[in-house]
Amino acid sequence: MKRYTRRAFVAAGVAVAAGTAGCSSGGEESSTPPELGDVASTSTPTTDGALPTPVAGDPDADVTVAVYEDYACPHCGTYSLEVFPQVASDYLEPGTVRYEFHDFPIPVDETVSWQAANAARAVQAAAGPQAYFEYSEALFANQSSLGPDTYASLADDVGVDGAAVRQAATDRTYDETVTADRQAGQDRGVSGTPTVFVDDSEVEWSEIAYEPVRDAIEAARDQ
Repeated sequence: MKRYTRRAFVAAGVAVAAGTAGCSSGGEESSTPPELGDVASTSTPTTDGALPTPVAGDPDADVTVAVYEDYACPHCGTYSLEVFPQVASDYLEPGTVRYEFHDFPIPVDETVSWQAANAARAVQAAAGPQAYFEYSEALFANQSSLGPDTYASLADDVGVDGAAVRQAATDRTYDETVTADRQAGQDRGVSGTPTVFVDDSEVEWSEIAYEPVRDAIEAARDQ
């Protein structure tokens, strides 16, 4: 299985730093994220402290999908824009699985990996997990232009105060949450992104695609 480690990104540093097109199956990077539908209905209390894991689908489902991503990782961009919308349609909208998003800044980019995660957490704190997942997809869709102005404008698009999200990103207000998530991933054996677990089993793939995730979910549901 190919592992997407930081060393791999250093070797491909030019492509990562430049936000080269091709993060989404070789096509031009889109600024419009896929439509997700209503995937998360729980609420998150507003707080400047540690935040809970963003959860979509049915929080009490028998099968849990846990995904570890870095917002600056081009492979995560492929996963989020091509695989996640299919998972959302087939399993989250019907409420068949519990889906958890976990921050895992490798970091691919020392600034973006942390600031983007903080921006997303600011949206979660202000508007809950549904807005979080929509905003997260927008970050990946705009991966080549991530920065304070983008964090703000995308927050406005999901109905959250863009200036406040920009400030949270640059101040790294939610580093406590992001760092704890990253450490929990390391404790679980995560070393690269994206990493996907279905229950306690890591999804193995030679390329980022929907089918390995779907097959792992179906196998877990049959147990």
